[in-house]
Amino acid sequence: MPAHTVQSFAADTRPAAPRAALAAPSRRARPRLLAPFPSLASFRLLALLSVTLLAACATRPPATAFQRATSAALPASEASATPLGVALAAPVAAHPDESGFRLLATGTDSLQMRIALAHAATKTLDMQYYIANEDTTGKLLLGSALYAADHGVHVRMLVDDLNFRDIDRLMAALNSHPNIQIRVFNPYGSPSESMFSRTRNFFTNVDQFTRRMHNKATIVDNELAIVGGRNLGDEYFSASETLQFRDLDVLTAGPVAASVSASFDDYWNSSVSYPLNVLNHQKFEQHDLDAARDELRAHWRETADPYNAKPLNATPLAQQIVRNELGLTWAKWEFVADAPEKISGAERGQMGDAMRSLLDRFNQAHSSVLIISPYFVPHDAGVQAIRALTARGVRVAILTNSLAATDAVAVQAGYSPYRVPLLEANAELYEFKSVQPKPERARRFPMIGSRSRASLHAKAYVIDDSTLVIGSLNLDPRSANLNTELALAVESPTLAQEVAKLFQFATSPKVSYRVSLATPAQLASLRGSAISSPLVWTDEEDGMVRTYNLDPGAGFYRNVLTGLFLLLPVDSQL
Repeated sequence: MPAHTVQSFAADTRPAAPRAALAAPSRRARPRLLAPFPSLASFRLLALLSVTLLAACATRPPATAFQRATSAALPASEASATPLGVALAAPVAAHPDESGFRLLATGTDSLQMRIALAHAATKTLDMQYYIANEDTTGKLLLGSALYAADHGVHVRMLVDDLNFRDIDRLMAALNSHPNIQIRVFNPYGSPSESMFSRTRNFFTNVDQFTRRMHNKATIVDNELAIVGGRNLGDEYFSASETLQFRDLDVLTAGPVAASVSASFDDYWNSSVSYPLNVLNHQKFEQHDLDAARDELRAHWRETADPYNAKPLNATPLAQQIVRNELGLTWAKWEFVADAPEKISGAERGQMGDAMRSLLDRFNQAHSSVLIISPYFVPHDAGVQAIRALTARGVRVAILTNSLAATDAVAVQAGYSPYRVPLLEANAELYEFKSVQPKPERARRFPMIGSRSRASLHAKAYVIDDSTLVIGSLNLDPRSANLNTELALAVESPTLAQEVAKLFQFATSPKVSYRVSLATPAQLASLRGSAISSPLVWTDEEDGMVRTYNLDPGAGFYRNVLTGLFLLLPVDSQL
């Protein structure tokens, strides 16, 4: 089945530029640690023995073998009759072949908008996420979905299984609501099974279960949608005391929502999308749903104000649209989503359409490419593509996580060997710091983020200061070949320059390290020392410029762990 690609730009008649095959495994020699770690053959033997001892598990029947109704997004004729559809009729008519967009740059804005969307829905609410936690903000969002369902809205929720640890009583109880359906994508074990059973399932079919649905979208009445980098969890909405993800979403309005809905339908009805009640065999009575409703209402009363969940402007979204108060920028766009067959089907193992479309745009850049990718593993082919861009005068600037800030040390190990080649290719390289200035929200609510570590999670790309590409995909082999992804390109200098300003701030020396090649004098000063690195990290604190010759702030444990991952044959899995 082809991926959903909706084009609203004028046809591009230029010849296609060669694509950078980011998915190709690198042959680059990697530095070895001096400590005597097990050999690669030992790791492979251990993996083989583990699989043999665990024994093969039964293949799960396709989801279509179970009682499961096929459903689709609200038809355009019905969507246009909803309050949101009526409100959007005039601006859509005034902007032919365009849709409306608003950047959601803070966790608070993004949380508030999701809740506002749920309260604005009158017909349908669809949610598709890689991670959906039942934590503080997760319960606020589940409560909003229940509110919509109680008011007659048909709610569909599709969640990837890899991080679905707790299909707990709340989500399972909500699934018993007549207006709520929850499905799990590509499950590798029922939550009622033991950890041993789920681990056995994973190891006996590791290739299938490392392929995940990474898409992230919320769609209301087929008229408004949010896409971007955020999953559903406290760390994405400035509400975690341990980890604060810096992320980006975009609110979309108008025809683009139908394209996001069409992609959602493909995943919802795919052969690896299983009804929750097939996996979770708990039985729920009406009183269980009533208890969940009471709990979520109590949770709202206790936490909505402290966590800034209530929209600052309580005016219904339809009225804001009519009054031109929603802050929408209208522009041409292209939405591209990988097909679910990338996980299990004819497109398995191939580069997805979302990545392909992004790389095509890079290759057509004239002046600049700004890259925000928290997980960045370019491989040799990516370095060569960047060198080709800089050779013709295109500025390429990259912002990714530092070793201290990343939540995925294995990915950092995949990225680190390419820092020197990237700099030699004349790319600018910045690494996000784990300690950030406290946001205004943290100052007003000291219990939020007081001890948290900052980590970059946004996936956004600005081309020639005129095009913004935002979505779920990182520049790494996992997004290219293993996970399914989505990408939204918006032809808007206004939005592109707004993100370019965020990039400029995020790469300032108070927020990120500038990584550069060490000068001959700096290399000479390190001669004979225990540390000899060709790289230098520079930042600023308290008005003082500081330099480092080893990944700053990472500590001994993370550096050793990075070295361990360098020994493993996991390039294609990063």
